[in-house]
Amino acid sequence: MCYNSKILHINIGARMALLDDIKAVVVEQLSVSADEVKEDSKFVEDLGADSLDVVELVMALEEKFDIEIPDDEAEKIRTVKDVVNYIESK
Repeated sequence: MCYNSKILHINIGARMALLDDIKAVVVEQLSVSADEVKEDSKFVEDLGADSLDVVELVMALEEKFDIEIPDDEAEKIRTVKDVVNYIESK
């Protein structure tokens, strides 16, 4: 039982660190305050991004995390949580 809780703690810690890194990119790219960026924040509706902002955000995320996000996958990314889930799946 203790072993499982340690794994859960590590996974939650890693997810929180990833979330913090993603939030930092979002804050920089969209010129919003960190307080505005929540896990369920929608880039367009909540954070005021337009289509060009979203493209630039995806490019910044690709650079930050050294990944490639195909266009069909990028179109599905609408929230901070979507980014977290996508990166965790890679």
